[in-house]
Amino acid sequence: MAYLPPTTTEVPTLEYGHLKSPGAFEHHVPTTLEEAVALLAELGEDAKAIAGGQSLVPMLVRRMAVFGHLVDLRYVPGLRGIERRNGSLWIGAGTTQAAIQWSGEVSGAVPLLARATPLIGHFRIRSRGTIGGSLAHADAAAEYPAVALALDARLETFSPRGRRTIPATLFFTGLWSTDLAEDELLTGITFPVRSARSGFAVEEFARRYEDFALAGAAVAVELDEDARIRRCGIGLFGLGPTARRAPAAEAAATGGEAAAIDAADVGRTAMSELASVPSDLHGSAAYRTRVGAVMVARAWRRAVEEAKGD
Repeated sequence: MAYLPPTTTEVPTLEYGHLKSPGAFEHHVPTTLEEAVALLAELGEDAKAIAGGQSLVPMLVRRMAVFGHLVDLRYVPGLRGIERRNGSLWIGAGTTQAAIQWSGEVSGAVPLLARATPLIGHFRIRSRGTIGGSLAHADAAAEYPAVALALDARLETFSPRGRRTIPATLFFTGLWSTDLAEDELLTGITFPVRSARSGFAVEEFARRYEDFALAGAAVAVELDEDARIRRCGIGLFGLGPTARRAPAAEAAATGGEAAAIDAADVGRTAMSELASVPSDLHGSAAYRTRVGAVMVARAWRRAVEEAKGD
């Protein structure tokens, strides 16, 4: 393999209140996608890919995660870009959230993604954080996984065994867990381009601006010529160990007359599907459930209004 030699970063273990310094690790800098996955395969579970580092680095500092090897993806070509491909919009996994936020192509073709992006942290986070990093990290309170679910996005991966495509509905498997193998990298995401008579909205509640959401919803709606719901997608975040769809609420709304559907009913149905809702110092399960129902209702109402052209 032709990659830059690893460097060992020796960091003393120092405590600063609730923070610690990360342990020592070897920093690998591959220059091709093949070299990156070969490194992950060779080093096994002691290795972790790093892109923008906006999720991984805080976990390393807090010792929530410890890896002996970091495989840096910054110099791997082909992981960045925004392109129209076969009637869909492809976004490279290494594309920064800031690039997505300011892209006219994204705002026109995939409005839900464009509207969710400014809700991610603050501009410094978005200037380094990547869409692939957010999806692969699979934080339960993150916006992008819910958007991918609501839009039926397809996630493209690469490993020593070749390429494959994973539907968003099968990608997120649990708390900080996805269907990616240890030696597999997320390389790109394909989103359907908005159609006529469609509407999109994201609603979330956080105690402070730029905090993680306690509860949130991403909604996509498409109407037919009779103003009935042809298709809808509801992605939930902050309401479980990982982002979730609300299939019962979607099924109940599909085929119905948009004007006759009660947004509050959609919200309550979406919450009734959840087997468990987290309870912590930020809010009880009952509180999050009530807030979640309101977030779904608000997003549903806004998406339908946009689809109707109101």
